[in-house]
Amino acid sequence: MRKPAPPQPQPNGRPIAALGIAQIAASPVNAAPAPVPAAALQTHKFHVGQTVSYTSSPITRPGATGSYKVVRLLPSDGDDYQYRIKNPGEAFERVAKESQLELEI
Repeated sequence: MRKPAPPQPQPNGRPIAALGIAQIAASPVNAAPAPVPAAALQTHKFHVGQTVSYTSSPITRPGATGSYKVVRLLPSDGDDYQYRIKNPGEAFERVAKESQLELEI
């Protein structure tokens, strides 16, 4: 017949059963995550209503390059923030990455 394994000691040398609830709750595992520095937080470069110059990639539609108005801010696609933009001469809106836009003066 097999004997049950003895409880494994924790770093402080006592088994978990000997630790009080307050000690478990105060452990670093349950600590709040470290705050993110303000410099690491990124925001959209352009705002709704601004006129921007859009440069399309040669693969998508090279003729779409031109002046557009920012209609809506969209979330990041992982690499870049995205925007919904509209050219007054077109009946539809486009989605553009921030790296494809420049502020038009």
